[in-house]
Amino acid sequence: MRRREFLAGTTAAIGAAAASPHIRPAAAQSRKDTLVSVSESGPSSLDTMGVNANGGTTEVSWNTYDRLVSFGIRKDANGNNRYDPNTIVPQLAESWDLGDMSVTFKLKRDAKFHDGSPVTSHDVKWSLDRGVTVGGQPTFQLKVGSLEKPEQFVVVDDHTFRVDFLRRDKLTLPDLCLPTPCVINSGLAKKHATDSDPWAMEWLKNNEAGSGPYQVEKWTPGQEIVYRRFADWKSGPVPEIERVVWRTVPSPGNRRALLERGDVDISFNLPPKDVSELLEENKLTVVGTPVDSCIVYIDLNNKMPPFDNLKVRQAIAYAIPYQKIMDAAMFGRGIPMFGGSDKVTTTDWPQPTPYNTDLSKAKQLLTEAGFPNGFETSLAFSIDVAVTNEPICLLVQESLAQLGIKLTLNKIPGANFRSELAKKMLPMVLNMFGAWLTVPEYFFYWNYSGQNSIFNAENYQNPAMDKLIQAARFETDPQKYPEEVEGFIAIAFADIPRILLFQPFVDAAMRKTITGYCFWYHRQLDYRQLVKT
Repeated sequence: MRRREFLAGTTAAIGAAAASPHIRPAAAQSRKDTLVSVSESGPSSLDTMGVNANGGTTEVSWNTYDRLVSFGIRKDANGNNRYDPNTIVPQLAESWDLGDMSVTFKLKRDAKFHDGSPVTSHDVKWSLDRGVTVGGQPTFQLKVGSLEKPEQFVVVDDHTFRVDFLRRDKLTLPDLCLPTPCVINSGLAKKHATDSDPWAMEWLKNNEAGSGPYQVEKWTPGQEIVYRRFADWKSGPVPEIERVVWRTVPSPGNRRALLERGDVDISFNLPPKDVSELLEENKLTVVGTPVDSCIVYIDLNNKMPPFDNLKVRQAIAYAIPYQKIMDAAMFGRGIPMFGGSDKVTTTDWPQPTPYNTDLSKAKQLLTEAGFPNGFETSLAFSIDVAVTNEPICLLVQESLAQLGIKLTLNKIPGANFRSELAKKMLPMVLNMFGAWLTVPEYFFYWNYSGQNSIFNAENYQNPAMDKLIQAARFETDPQKYPEEVEGFIAIAFADIPRILLFQPFVDAAMRKTITGYCFWYHRQLDYRQLVKT
């Protein structure tokens, strides 16, 4: 099968300054070739395959590394740019041939890394070998697309690379479009590898070795990162903006003030209250997009008393102040995931659970479970997104107190959040997961499967659930697929290991002089399309 046939069928210095709205603009900010961006938090690492890589790390990787292929871009109903999950386009690969049990890529012969060395098939293999070997989230991510063993990755010649399939999997090629399988300058990385660190994890955590449209000029963790355009980028049109300064400004009020005053060009994910006000004022461009296959939720640790009791989980689900969260914390910037039908009749995902706020029912269930006077527990969240998460947690704390449940809020630094999730020792967690691929079985494999990924913080295992997820992943019968998907959604709602709150928006506010913004599934900024007039 040729590519076109496949596509036709593919469905503290800066921190102190940032505390004040009188921050001094970047030296070159007034010039057209420099863009200044601000957000609540920044990258925890420069290595997307690292242990504690966060959303900010994804942004760095997306803008500084290339992949073999990527998703295309289309216009949404409002005329804004957004990624197209149904179209796969070349990046480092100029073409590919898809066979029954392998896919062969022809690499661009003129592609270069930021140090000027050529990109070859040897770099692709080293990078993918690294991904399936280092463990944790990156290895799990590649496994979702049946990319599991170094033996699958074959160097045919310097510019021809083959991936052999372990099985036929509809997610294999889309999986290669994601941030994780980025192509690393293996020659440079190997210079910093050691016997105890053969994949240069320590060096790549703080250094970039990519071939993408931008390269890291400077990184001051917790403060700012400066990108410089890579003029010799071959995987697309060279970006118009020469330099990007991305600053961490924790205070949302300061981020808004800087934007409104013109000291910065774009602010990513301002709080919902600010976004709703900015939309009404119409002095800035605000683009809001519901995130595909993404949910904000509360996990209940199913292996930890009292949440190993189904009636306790149900009681908590009926005690959540859903509408208050939508109104007082989110200001309507989200799609409710509560108050749905009692019966699952569609494969659409996400879809609302049947739960609504009902404190009387919650009290009854808690009594039946043997906790008429409540209990003590904690609810964890990442400080990286405290602007929205803390108000949500406070509303939940207030509501559960009416049942006698004393809830302590556990504020975890963003750099440590994923490692804490991985321990599976948190009783309750407020978190968000956005599936990078939109089919429901992908979301469920990450979040409900007995494979127990880092995002299964509810510590949930159910053989019946696993069987349906696995069947749907490889199903070819269009009659059986809906039964399998509706089946595992129904189990999730019945067992309620996770309480769904809402499908969030990604909101980007920018000066009117900024155009070309594109929404991506990974919920991070892509600077290559941005233009500053």
